[in-house]
Amino acid sequence: MLTRLGRSTLKVLDYTGSLGLLIKETFTSLRVAPIRWRLVLEQMLTIGSNSQLIVAVTGAFTGAVFTAQTCFQFRTFGMESAVGSVVTISLFRELGPALGALMVAGRVGSAIAAEIGTMKVTEQIDAMRSLGVHPVDYLVVPRALAMLISMPLLVVECVALGIIASWIVGVQILNIAEAPFIDNILKYTTERDMYISLCKGFFFGFVIVFISCLQGLNAKNGAAGVGQAPTSAVVISSIAILIFNFILTFALNIIFPMS
Repeated sequence: MLTRLGRSTLKVLDYTGSLGLLIKETFTSLRVAPIRWRLVLEQMLTIGSNSQLIVAVTGAFTGAVFTAQTCFQFRTFGMESAVGSVVTISLFRELGPALGALMVAGRVGSAIAAEIGTMKVTEQIDAMRSLGVHPVDYLVVPRALAMLISMPLLVVECVALGIIASWIVGVQILNIAEAPFIDNILKYTTERDMYISLCKGFFFGFVIVFISCLQGLNAKNGAAGVGQAPTSAVVISSIAILIFNFILTFALNIIFPMS
């Protein structure tokens, strides 16, 4: 048991160190190497634009279901008018960033790991090095910039669709009075909630892109390694998102205190 625990601890430390080195190399490349903006825009199309549908569906149905469940419970206490504010704040602070990031990790993270992993096992990355092109400059930096730009915008879309779906379900279907529903949203939702949402989206994008790139760069053993890389990227990214979501909830409430 102690041997297994020690091995697991060493693997975690080794993985964390590799991730830290990749992040360090990426930031070094941003300082010393020219940014390939064409590749950045192509990755923004792949990561951001092509992820809009899945993020929109996730946000809309999350807002709809959460509104219905909240309304059913609040009706017992005669608090239907508070449903809108509760759902909106929950979408901004927790549900929008976390669920949106999990969907992006499943769609984009796996694609990044599979693409880079295929290049690794087919020795295309070694060919880049022989031609004097650093793999981090060409592969990681454009994806990192595209993800860090796109992820907060995807979170905004997820939250916005969730609020619209909440209004439709709450006001149009469950017959909550529209005036107090909207008034409570405007009264209790503040810029603080928006800042927390954007910060979480940015950080989750940071986690997804570097874990996915690292899994791709570490791929080996041919086709089996290429198949394992995206699976590992999604699993590790999802666990990291859930863990850091808990940590960020406390940290951001300290950084952005209630006025």
